[in-house]
Amino acid sequence: MTRFCIVIALERTAPRAAVELATAAARNGFDGVVLSDRFAPWTAAQGQAPFVWAVAAAAAQATAPAAAQATAPAGQATQLPAAGQAAQATAAPAEPLAVHPGVIGVSHRMHPAVVAQASATLADLYPGGHRLVLGAGELINEHLAGSYWPEPPQRIARMFEALEIIRKLFSGKEIRHSGEHFTLEQSRLWTLSGQRPAVLVATSGPVTARRAGAVADGILTESSDPAQVRLLGERMRAGAEAAGRDPASLQLVVRSHHALVRPTDEAGAAAALADAPNLAVRYPSAEVRTTRDFEQLLRATDPAELAPKVVVGDTPEPHVARIRQLLDAGADELELRFLGPDQLGYQQFFSGRLLPALADPAH
Repeated sequence: MTRFCIVIALERTAPRAAVELATAAARNGFDGVVLSDRFAPWTAAQGQAPFVWAVAAAAAQATAPAAAQATAPAGQATQLPAAGQAAQATAAPAEPLAVHPGVIGVSHRMHPAVVAQASATLADLYPGGHRLVLGAGELINEHLAGSYWPEPPQRIARMFEALEIIRKLFSGKEIRHSGEHFTLEQSRLWTLSGQRPAVLVATSGPVTARRAGAVADGILTESSDPAQVRLLGERMRAGAEAAGRDPASLQLVVRSHHALVRPTDEAGAAAALADAPNLAVRYPSAEVRTTRDFEQLLRATDPAELAPKVVVGDTPEPHVARIRQLLDAGADELELRFLGPDQLGYQQFFSGRLLPALADPAH
């Protein structure tokens, strides 16, 4: 069964508000929440950038009591209501809510050993409650260390080297590592639960997807094109087969962006742009150094640039259509990012209108 998570953007959400939204998500039919990893927001107007691991722990603690002792693994599949039957937003979830830190950049800011320790600690507190997704990083978050920012191929190589270190540490053994990008002296994780988090790779490229299939537990992609999602899944599984692994054991997680506004609503489009401006700029956002630099780029950006990357509509139909396309393309789980200020209202739209529509073949 399909699992649905909602993305809580920490670049625009204060820590306490994020925990409140996570608690609401547990009541509104979501299987999990995803909290973005940020050291800086894209714009000063967004105004937030709390430490994702602290917020994740607080959100997991806040949602655990509502989930029947919080002893079972989190993130079980959402049961779609029968056609015409609205989801009960006030009912407690049957399982603990999964709380996933978003894409974690393994670069200058966070050594992979520290990422492994943070993930292992969260897994010990809330077994089965999160996955670890590694990314190549964004300069706006990583420049603070003052180190050289390499080209994309080197950043991808560094990400896979970090993955190797983390997997070794998750084994519980004492390890050493001396590689091209990282050095690790005699080290081990002393706090390590029996259930290790799945480790995924964030990518939108088929070459990286194939490489991830050989060594990771799956991939996360933000591609808005179902054909591209299908291709990435095929390449991931091909990489797994070439490495002698079971392709069926890997996860294909897709992040989809949605704006609950009329296509002709210019004010709504502007609000969506303010919420996720990185989707609209034509310059590679991973190469932008500071919030101030990004704001300069944004001055020449038209909200219409969001159109190819965001599903727009104030009725369930366009959103249901995109979700079904992504599921048909092979997505195992969807991370839904709703753009705009009314995040609680978007959750209620999901539980009261999207879930029933997804269960209705007429939609």
